[in-house]
Amino acid sequence: MLLVGMLDSPYVRRAAITGTLLGVEFEHRSVSVFRHMDAFRAINPMIKAPSLVCDDGTVISESLLIIQHFEDVAGRSLRPIEDVARVRDLSLTGIGIVAADKAVSVEYERKRPEAQRYAPWQERIVTQLHTALDLLDQAARRGELGSGPELEPADIAAAIAWGFCRFVIPEYVEESRWPALAAQARACEELAVFKAWPIDRE
Repeated sequence: MLLVGMLDSPYVRRAAITGTLLGVEFEHRSVSVFRHMDAFRAINPMIKAPSLVCDDGTVISESLLIIQHFEDVAGRSLRPIEDVARVRDLSLTGIGIVAADKAVSVEYERKRPEAQRYAPWQERIVTQLHTALDLLDQAARRGELGSGPELEPADIAAAIAWGFCRFVIPEYVEESRWPALAAQARACEELAVFKAWPIDRE
């Protein structure tokens, strides 16, 4: 299998780390949806990152579905089996994904020409981002987010979201406001699997 996309994408990075932890064998190709549009179009005409090219040539788009396929191939999930823990993980994973989504939106919006910006929208997505980070920090303080040795999907999603925020929009996310989340993410970044898939590899 071939995972396509740049590691500065939180979606690509989450899929790569999860697949590795599941023991799934795949190759990775760094192709940008912006700088290498024609090359990406040849792999997936929708130009969607990440894209996973399966062994039979079938292309799967959307990171959640790629991770689901990795789980199917591995015959297991990183998610807890026990009901309460499983539901908590689903909830926190969703919050981590929202944090990453809103960070991407903030990055896109700030790159728009000034005349095309809409202040109320910018304020809304920043507020949504900060709310998601607040919730993740509270979870980290309660001990609901870990950094190993066994990682759950929520741990991965939270750490990757924080790392992405600090990488692309550090002026919007000061560590002093979310110290527990920052500490959890730093600990995850020290793990071998995170170092194998660094955000700044390319």
